[in-house]
Amino acid sequence: MHVRARTRTACAALVVLGLTAGPVAGTALAASAPTASVRATVAADPGKRDTGRPEGVDPATGRALRAALAGLPDDDATAALVRVSGTDGVWRGSAGVHDLPSGREALADGRFRAGSTTKVVTAAVVLQLAAEGRVDLDGHVQTYLPGLLSKAFEPVTVRQLLTFTSGLKPGSSLGDVNGEGYERRYETLTPEAVVAASVAQGPAFRPGERQNYSNIDYTVLGLLIEKVTGDSYEHQATVRVLRPAGMRHTSFPGGPDPRIHGPHNRGYQRLADGRLVDATEWNMSDRWAAGDMISTTADLERLLHALFRGRLVPQPLLEKEMFTLPDVPGATMSAGLQRFDLGNGTILWLKSGARPGYSTLVAATRDLSRTLVYSVNATDAKSEDMNPVAERIVRAAFGGEGG
Repeated sequence: MHVRARTRTACAALVVLGLTAGPVAGTALAASAPTASVRATVAADPGKRDTGRPEGVDPATGRALRAALAGLPDDDATAALVRVSGTDGVWRGSAGVHDLPSGREALADGRFRAGSTTKVVTAAVVLQLAAEGRVDLDGHVQTYLPGLLSKAFEPVTVRQLLTFTSGLKPGSSLGDVNGEGYERRYETLTPEAVVAASVAQGPAFRPGERQNYSNIDYTVLGLLIEKVTGDSYEHQATVRVLRPAGMRHTSFPGGPDPRIHGPHNRGYQRLADGRLVDATEWNMSDRWAAGDMISTTADLERLLHALFRGRLVPQPLLEKEMFTLPDVPGATMSAGLQRFDLGNGTILWLKSGARPGYSTLVAATRDLSRTLVYSVNATDAKSEDMNPVAERIVRAAFGGEGG
């Protein structure tokens, strides 16, 4: 019998009374808080041999990273936390404010909503189960979760869920991706309800025909993990990924809990009507195994290193599933990661994540010669365009001053 260790409630109102945050006075960030200075430290990569060189990344990259963070808060972001590591050492920087009313400096080790970087963890759990013989990647969703999909769907494999080639349409959500779900941020939407809304629409295309990035695939994977293990998704992710990777400050919301527990910086979202609102408290139940993780830049850096070095997924399976794209036209996503060609012979494997008030990225070369993790408290976290502060950080980390 399937045991669900997590209790899902139909309404989150009782646990969030008194937590409502209203609009922030004014719309110009530069006028609402003082500009905080950039705080940066450098350190040697623990795995690097002593070469007699100064510790930290090369000077050009360090200068570019400082410049990328200068001037926060501004209209694009209220804070930014950055970690760069690799063969040159480690650079850690932060800038901006903890919150707009006080103007206090941002917490360099603050926790944040990591958004869709959660999918990296979910993929790793599924691949561990595959390595143990408990999940067949060529097995069908209809076998593992009978009755979940209607007869309108052709057989969908677990691998197709992992690589966003399932043909499932997006399910229901608590609001538009641009943050317009603000008025419903304390409501609860269960994974089952999300999937049911997807299934009711029928398939978007035949399984394996093309790739279409969506949260729905990883929501179904979360249900599959629970069915196969008889345990909660959150506990399986914790014991299989978070603990082995040393991610001591990473967690998942307790059911419909909209808060970020532990030290964190406030997140702000600009709505379509121009209002700038405090988006820190937000029920992420509709994102679940696809995007509700709370983490730190240090923990996400640990995740990159543990994953890429084969400590979480056996190397053969890791290479075949996470560092190989599916054979469909235009594919850029593997199992939980995205392949990105910098155009100079350098290939990055990355995953971004965005929730209102928080934008996150984990990125690395396959050999870990350069890694980047950032959390930007972006005011346009779900915009189709890349946040200007985030773009400056990426260019600095992988292109130096000339990036």
